[in-house]
Amino acid sequence: MPGSNTAPSKTEESQLLRRDERGVATFTLNRPQQFNALSSTLLDNLQGMIDAIARDESVRVVVIAGAGKAFCAGHDLKELRAHHSREFTQEMFERCSRVMVSLTQLPQPVIARVHGFAFAAGCQLVAQCDLAVASTNAQFATSGVKFGLFCSTPGVALARNVSRKQAMEMLLTGEAIDAQTAFSRGLVNRVVAPDELDQEIAKLTQAILDKTPVAVAAGKRAFYRQIEAGLEQAYELATEAMVCNMMTEDAAEGIDAFTQKRKPQWKNK
Repeated sequence: MPGSNTAPSKTEESQLLRRDERGVATFTLNRPQQFNALSSTLLDNLQGMIDAIARDESVRVVVIAGAGKAFCAGHDLKELRAHHSREFTQEMFERCSRVMVSLTQLPQPVIARVHGFAFAAGCQLVAQCDLAVASTNAQFATSGVKFGLFCSTPGVALARNVSRKQAMEMLLTGEAIDAQTAFSRGLVNRVVAPDELDQEIAKLTQAILDKTPVAVAAGKRAFYRQIEAGLEQAYELATEAMVCNMMTEDAAEGIDAFTQKRKPQWKNK
């Protein structure tokens, strides 16, 4: 993030960087020469950082970015071919799936900062994040079918963001869509000029930081539980979540502040 004075920490082979600033942890995929393809090491690093963040109450928002010219090219196909066995291949895709599920289980909201292309598992990563901000030069594709590998796992996240027919068109053709099309289809939240990307991310993170983390964490958890449920069960889950939320100190403070026309003073911030 601009203006940070915090040096990024490094993980194994520096494939993933982390920078913390005022409650925002930014993960940067750091394989620019490979367009940030998801290697086994990078997936392990991501999982480790996600697990650590889940226990870190000082972190309120997570941003995932990519170094170099692209956000993420997808899986490291060269690595998959070099270890061409069912066991290695299954472990790689299961490892990636665990990362994706873990993102939704994090109590903190996760924002994808997208520039350049986000293809295959890179598009999956964008779709799996809670929010996404893209630059006008961003492109999105589930391109595996062009190489004989249908993007079945990216399709899980994609189909939970866009309509079925739009998802199937991307999956069947492998063709890229631009940022504005991704916005119109619901794959990203905002599209801005490349030089405004960090500013827009900062605005979005600040809007979240202004809220109580108690409500944000509970709300995110309830959102993902109810969205996979039938209508009746979804309302039961959402009702229980709102009742629990209503009993918190911050909810009482927020309502009092609203009725008294003042800014709330969150107790759990």
